[in-house]
Amino acid sequence: MGQEGRVIGGRFVLTKMLGSGSFGQIYIAKDTEVCDRDVALKLEVKETKHPQLIYEAKLLKLLQGSPGVAEVYYFGMETDYAVMAMELMGPSLEDVFNLCRRKLSLKSTLMLADQLLLRIEYFHSRHYIHRDIKPDNFLIGRGQRSNIVYIIDFGLAKKYRNPETLVHGPYRENKNLTGTARYASLNAHLGLEQSRRDDLEAIGFVLVYFLKGSLPWQGIKADGKVDKYAAIMEKKISMSFTELCEGLPEEFATFLAYTRNLEFAEEPDYRYMRWLFQSLFLRQGFQNDGCFDWNLVKSRPAAQVEELREARLLRQRNAAISQQASDRAPVDVVLSIRSG
Repeated sequence: MGQEGRVIGGRFVLTKMLGSGSFGQIYIAKDTEVCDRDVALKLEVKETKHPQLIYEAKLLKLLQGSPGVAEVYYFGMETDYAVMAMELMGPSLEDVFNLCRRKLSLKSTLMLADQLLLRIEYFHSRHYIHRDIKPDNFLIGRGQRSNIVYIIDFGLAKKYRNPETLVHGPYRENKNLTGTARYASLNAHLGLEQSRRDDLEAIGFVLVYFLKGSLPWQGIKADGKVDKYAAIMEKKISMSFTELCEGLPEEFATFLAYTRNLEFAEEPDYRYMRWLFQSLFLRQGFQNDGCFDWNLVKSRPAAQVEELREARLLRQRNAAISQQASDRAPVDVVLSIRSG
């Protein structure tokens, strides 16, 4: 049952439930300390078998201050719940992709490529890899921030190097697939320890998905998850990037080949990767006006967008719980988030 009207943390009034599950609930709430501010408020049951919220809050604290990272206003403990209040964002890239009838223009995709690479470069600079790059895990901002893409869902994120010494973590094999099979790198399928290169290869698959509307390994029929993952891996092995990117500008195959050829601990050249897409953008004569395809969708009911807003948080939390990363390293930062 919902708890609309309840006051959390002495300042947040629950107004609308967005979703619920075994972990707890997600609400839109009014921040009574800031005029006209709605927040996304997550309540995680204290007895949750695989708690996620404190980990997410710690990582967000580590990332605060960068464009495309949601602001955290509060973290605390209630009698029955851990509570986090954060910036309320708009729909996910998967949601707006569906609004655009599952095809994005080259202009929108290239503008997205630039932001996705900026987000993951910053994420990597804070010593973590994401390990679940997919359209659901990027949201667009609200109002004047609707041209900003946010990176979210850090339940599978993992520290890949020592923050003090910058020594990279060890290479390992025989790992279970962590992440979403549709966008996972080939190395992730092969059971290799993931590193920065794997987040980047996944971004390449996401970009092709936006331009083509689907990826060749979608809809593969198999008896179980293991067989399905194996079939997806075989498809990724057998298909060249040239074939995958047929009909697209060559920069997309070039990008994917670059990411696939990176060594396990190699520092990616983020500037080069952004230059690849920026050069194509300029040659096409596009204007970087921040106007994406979803801004141009005609007769889009406002209620439709409202229904999409953050509803995927429920899906993401349940997915993260069902796919706990047993090797996830703890965050070694002090959590000191209170009233913002």
